[in-house]
Amino acid sequence: MASSSPPAERAAVRAGVSVCAPGRLHLGFLDPSGTLGRRFGSIGLVVDGFETELELHGAPRDELHADGPAARAELDRAAAHLSALRERSGLREPLSLRLRRVLPAHAGFGSGTQLALAVGRAFARWHGLDVDTPTLAQWLGRGLRSGIGIAGFDAGGLLLDGGPGRDGQPAKVLSRVELPAAWRVIVVLDPRCRGLSGAQEREAIATLPPLPQAAAADICHQLLMRVLPGAALDDFAAFAPGLNRVQQLLGDHFAPAQAGSAWTSASVGRLMQWWGETAGAAGGAAIGQSSWGPTGFAIVPSAAAAQSLVDAARSAGVVDPALELQVVGARRRGARVIDLPAR
Repeated sequence: MASSSPPAERAAVRAGVSVCAPGRLHLGFLDPSGTLGRRFGSIGLVVDGFETELELHGAPRDELHADGPAARAELDRAAAHLSALRERSGLREPLSLRLRRVLPAHAGFGSGTQLALAVGRAFARWHGLDVDTPTLAQWLGRGLRSGIGIAGFDAGGLLLDGGPGRDGQPAKVLSRVELPAAWRVIVVLDPRCRGLSGAQEREAIATLPPLPQAAAADICHQLLMRVLPGAALDDFAAFAPGLNRVQQLLGDHFAPAQAGSAWTSASVGRLMQWWGETAGAAGGAAIGQSSWGPTGFAIVPSAAAAQSLVDAARSAGVVDPALELQVVGARRRGARVIDLPAR
């Protein structure tokens, strides 16, 4: 059983805890089939503009609140996380939890992991528990394949992990690089679609043919010798083709689970393919789908390049009116955790 500060002592310091957790784009697995005995490993990018935000307070009785329909849809998951945290810690005093906003669910932003970690961090902070983020992730059943969301919660950046340990521990980060400040990410959302998750995701991974070792080796080579040094050295000419090659290999591999396409959303796919064919005029782009989609992304070397691509696509009529386009920066920090002052 975990120990914590007495309620009266906490009340004198804070009225509650606010946590704002960032979304991430999952840019690809290194070796989903484990050709050398270690499965998955992944690379991902934490981005600005997409967050899960919640507040936790002490209360006379348990209360759950949500601001808006998207947040209300996540209340059951949030309640389950609180229950799991109480079982692990033995701390059961009543709490009031409010979801202010949430990441788009099953869209490639890591919404499940960020909600779990935000609830976990708020719970630990409120009770004065000294528990690190990987431990919270284990308590809440997160990080079974990728460690990007866990590391991104703490630090932000472009992150690479080597896959989860054989003992079930979340994957450890092997590299963290901050993207150059000028680079931008065009994020393309399709609210009509959802990517695979849960049992469907597990079934898809289990039934896909193994990724050949040569393809896994190519992915690792591209990441180690193009993507990571390109980001670290502000060398977009190395970064973009490296990530494009990774996305091509993984898109081909996962296509059988996505109706034969590298893209979950046909509308997103058409736009991203058009950008891939025309991006040379704007200085190139690294283009792909985050996780199972439907969200697509185009990483470009400047805000001007991003605006040029967006304007060109709209002028050419290749942007489905249902799509949502946002231009954001790479996020260099993790979650924001704030003690709410007593009134």
